[in-house]
Order: sequence, then C-alpha cells, then structure tokens
Amino acid sequence: MAKKHPPARFCLEVSPAPCVLILFGGTGDLARRKLIPSLFQLHTRDLLHATSRIVGCGRSRHDHASFRALVAQALPSSSAAAREAFLERVSYVQADESVPASFSHLGRHLVDLDRLETPAPFNRLFYLAIPPASYQPIIARLAEAGLLEEPDHELAWRHLLLEKPFGSDSDSAAALDAFLQRHVHEEQIFRIDHYLGKDTVQNILILRFANILFEPVWRAASIDHVQISVAETLGVEHRAGYYEQSGLLRDMFQNHLLEMLALVAMEPPAEFSADAIHREKLALISAIRAFPCSDLESCVVRGQYTAGGGMAGYRDEPGVAPNSTTETFAAAKIWIDTPRWQGVPFYLRSGKRLSEKTSTITLVFKPSPHPLFGACDPDSLVLKVQPDEGMSLHLQAKRPGPKLCMGELPLAFNYADLGDELDAPDAYARLLLDAMLHDHTLFVRNETIKAAWRLFTPVLDTWRDHADRCPLHPYAAGSDGPLAAAELLARDGRTWRPL
Repeated sequence: MAKKHPPARFCLEVSPAPCVLILFGGTGDLARRKLIPSLFQLHTRDLLHATSRIVGCGRSRHDHASFRALVAQALPSSSAAAREAFLERVSYVQADESVPASFSHLGRHLVDLDRLETPAPFNRLFYLAIPPASYQPIIARLAEAGLLEEPDHELAWRHLLLEKPFGSDSDSAAALDAFLQRHVHEEQIFRIDHYLGKDTVQNILILRFANILFEPVWRAASIDHVQISVAETLGVEHRAGYYEQSGLLRDMFQNHLLEMLALVAMEPPAEFSADAIHREKLALISAIRAFPCSDLESCVVRGQYTAGGGMAGYRDEPGVAPNSTTETFAAAKIWIDTPRWQGVPFYLRSGKRLSEKTSTITLVFKPSPHPLFGACDPDSLVLKVQPDEGMSLHLQAKRPGPKLCMGELPLAFNYADLGDELDAPDAYARLLLDAMLHDHTLFVRNETIKAAWRLFTPVLDTWRDHADRCPLHPYAAGSDGPLAAAELLARDGRTWRPL
C-alpha cells in the first residue's frame, strides 16, 4: 500500500493568460527532446490557456501539416484526443535571418492568430532554441519587424527566452548584454538554466528558510565543508564542434554549478520575490574569493577523458582535434568571504564520461563536540538533484544488536515516493510556465552572469596563456575522474562523496 503523506500547502498552479509561443529552432533536437514534450505536459494539465498557440520557426521548408507531423512524433504517449487538441495549437512559419521579408510574414501570421480569438494582441514568448551564434541576427530581425516592441498603451508583453551559453568570457558576455539592451528591456529577457527548474533545486530555499531545524546550523559554526557534484556518463556525443569551443568550465561551472552554489550559500532574502532572491544571489557570487592564478593548481583541477572501458578517449571522438587541450572535467575549491561561510571550503566538480550520472549537493557537518563514543563519521545532508530527486540526512545512530552498535543511518525521501504529486511540471515545463507568467525567480539575470564571468575568465585566461600552472590531467573513461581531483580534497584531509 502506498504511503500516505500529509497534504501539501500552497500548491496552486496558475494558468497564464493567452500567449503565442514562437519557437525558433522548432525542428531541432532541443525542441523535439524537451520543449515540445514539456509544452504538451502543460497542455494536458490545463496550464496552457485554451486559446494559446505554438508557432514553429526555422529555415527548413514546412507547411503547417508537415510541421505538425514532426511535432506529433515528439509527443509522449497519451490519448488521441489530447494529442489532436495539442496539434491544433501548432503552426509553422519559415523564417530566415538572411530574408528580412520572412520576419514580416511571421508578424502577419501572429496578427492573424490574435484575430482568431480577440482583436486585442496576445502575449508573445520568443524562445530561441538555436545556436548562440544565431541569437543576434534573429533578435535584430525581430526588432526590425517591430515584433519585440511593447507599446505603452497595450498590456500584452513580448518576452525573449534564451538558452546558455551567455557569452564565453567577460568581454563576450558584456557584448551580448549590450546588444540585448539595445533591443529589449531587461524585464523582457528570460535566460534559462534548466537546473533551476528541478524540484530539488527549488526546494533549497524552502528547506533552508522554512525549517528551524536547518537554518541555525547552516553556517560555518556547524558545517565543515560543502560539495557540489555534477557527473555525466556520456561523452561529447554529437556536440564536439560546440564542446571544442566551450569546454567543461564554460559549459557547467559558470552557470549550473554556480547557480546551485548561490542558492545553498546566499543570505535570506527579505521577501520571496524574484528581485529579492536575485539580489542575494548576486551578493553571494560577488563575495567568492578570486582564484590565485599564479598558484592555480592549488585550488583548480582540469582533466580530459582517455580511452577506457571500451569507450573512446576525447581526442578520438569525431570532430575533436587530435591534440585538443579542451577540458572534459574540472574541480575547484572555492572560498566565500562572508561571516556565514568564513573558513568553509566549497568543493565543486563536474565531468563527462564518469562512472555514474548524478548531480548532488552535500553539506558535511563538523564532528560532534562530545567524544563520548570516540571518533565518528560526520553527519551529512545530501540533496539529490538527479537522477532520483530527493534528499537524505545521514546521522550516527544505534544499529540493532549490541548495546554500542553504532553506525550511519539515513533519513531520506525521494520525490518519486510522492505518487500523484509527481503530476507536476518538469524542469522545462516549469520554466516555460514561469516565463509565460512573467516570473523571473528561476531565471538568470545579467548582473549574476557578469559576476560569474569575473570569477572564471581569469582561470580560462591562465589555462590559455600559462597552461603549466594548471596541467591537463588524463582520466580513464568510466572512472571517477583524475587522481588530482581526489588529491585536491586529500590535501585538506577530506574525500569526495562517492558518485
């Protein structure tokens, strides 16, 4: 029999006003794997207004019928009626940035969709699921066609939703932001980090600030160190062209890991609002101590996977240069110069072709001040971001048997155990819904992007100009990463939590 849980509080989902979602890259991989299934999830949960529409855009030649056929292939299993009702929302416009007239055609199509239901214009969400190099040409054409304007006399908004990366260093990020600000206001921009849509990540603030059990000990007096690990078993797959230009640090640290770190370590916001939360995240990231680039190896490790376990090495992957120095693994020790975290190291690591696929945040507590039972393993709180979202608190407790049979026992829950409550938007669906509700809470703002690049650009420059200060360590595919990553903690008398 399924275990009963107390009823949840404040679980009302809000359905957005009528909206037209314009999906650039509508025939691409991200749209097929993530966006279309997530939109269908919102549709089946009555979280899309009955008159909302979805317009696919791209260079490919399609009419409405052929694009709907592609969309149908990406839909998860469901009733024929639900699938047909969703497909009725879908249309397609061929839009090529080299053909300005195609954007005028898109504008006329959007006006026609508005007139189907009401003379008042619908809200419009432009999702750019395209390579970053195409952002500026597409946005420029949208602006030229007047599609990003929000006239003062109209209540309808125009939102622009962008995927990472947001630049490749401080200068390129600043240039991208300056370009965006010429065409749209900051409030119109939604920069997506899909990790922020995961329930465990969203739960960090509630866990910290709604429970008296944790807030008093969430500080240097009680916590020895914090670990954040994001491990993947896959290699670069078909993304070698992108990855050779990016590398692991740009792909994971500057965004996913640093955003999770900010939520774990930031001070309590004055209120639960997007602006208040973003202010505290920015303050936290700005308080991270700069890396000592003259002695970078003391706090940063980079690695690259080699052949192992029947899997090819990175340099043997199609599209990768045979002498590539692109990192597929990175680990770092970070210090946060705030009173709450004085003297507490944060250890971050991420890599490809590792032994397990997992994302976790682990807070390791200091030993008990009472030596009554001798040396004991420290308590720890583990937040599981993926694949099995949930959390576990690992405590020292008596085991059954002899009087002094003591060991670690976990108090744990998984979101999968909540049964019907799992009928909630997944990460992408959550973020799409929030963008349609004009809620910036789970999105990334330009100030935090600038602060993140100020932290990591000197590391990238050192790797490029003084590679000997932080050598590239090999590690076998299917392993836990380079030995140097384990030594990073061993020098401090600590070890990584197993993947």
